[in-house]
Amino acid sequence: MQLQQLRYFTAVAETRHFTQAARREHVAQPSLSQQIRALERELGAELFHRARGHISLTDAGAALLPLARRILADAETARREVQEVAQLRRGRVRLGATPSLCASIVPDVLRTFRDSYPGVDLYVHEDGSRDLVRILAAGELDLALIITPVPGQAPALTTRTLLREELVVISAPNTPSPVPDGQDRIRITDLRERPLVMFRHGYDLRELTEAACHRAGFEPSFSVEGGEMDAVLGFVRAGLGLAVVPSMVAARSGLRATSFAPPGLHRTISVAHRSDVSPPRAARELQRIVVRVISPPGG
Repeated sequence: MQLQQLRYFTAVAETRHFTQAARREHVAQPSLSQQIRALERELGAELFHRARGHISLTDAGAALLPLARRILADAETARREVQEVAQLRRGRVRLGATPSLCASIVPDVLRTFRDSYPGVDLYVHEDGSRDLVRILAAGELDLALIITPVPGQAPALTTRTLLREELVVISAPNTPSPVPDGQDRIRITDLRERPLVMFRHGYDLRELTEAACHRAGFEPSFSVEGGEMDAVLGFVRAGLGLAVVPSMVAARSGLRATSFAPPGLHRTISVAHRSDVSPPRAARELQRIVVRVISPPGG
């Protein structure tokens, strides 16, 4: 049983005329009649009483008509639903991002996407890169903005580098400058005796900061540790210590930002998705916007 046959059947049932039904369906009358006959053979029953100048439904035809109308209505609904998703009038996209990215660039990305596709639902999961990679590989996210490289990264992920971002030291404006006299920038070694406000375990920024201190030959000391991004900014604002954060976060924080002396401290922001599954169209469009918003010109 084909949808086309059901359309032809309902057209004849509603017009009670084969020629008029064929005209309504934009098909030759012999072709329409042939399809009706094929439907009757498949169902094993005649659907119409065919008398010269008069067409009426048989009992079998009367039983089929409401079902045929319902099937055709459901098929039209399915067509429209799929087209709305395909044309991004509806749908859903699931984005993962690290806390620092959620606090800096993700709002701009989501605003740009929402302006273009207001009917698409947005779901954001905030976590560290290592956890985001695991969740992405499990199929629970469409895209993730992560810091690369990720230790033990799943080989089934495809990543695209977006930006190499500078990390800076932030401090409360009403406290002394963290830069020692005679220097215009701070060095990693200058943090040796300075209390740091430190993120919780699992934060990419914690791992980057501790690794930089260890390479410089010392163990950092913490005045407060275990906070999320907003908490760390608040602790620094209260004068509890210094913190190492991305430059984009520092620019929005209202705190004093101090750059590291060359070669500086940086992190690499990438967008990732599963390699074995093509992201849905909404996710592909979000990735296009991510690249446009985050990547520098010519990057």
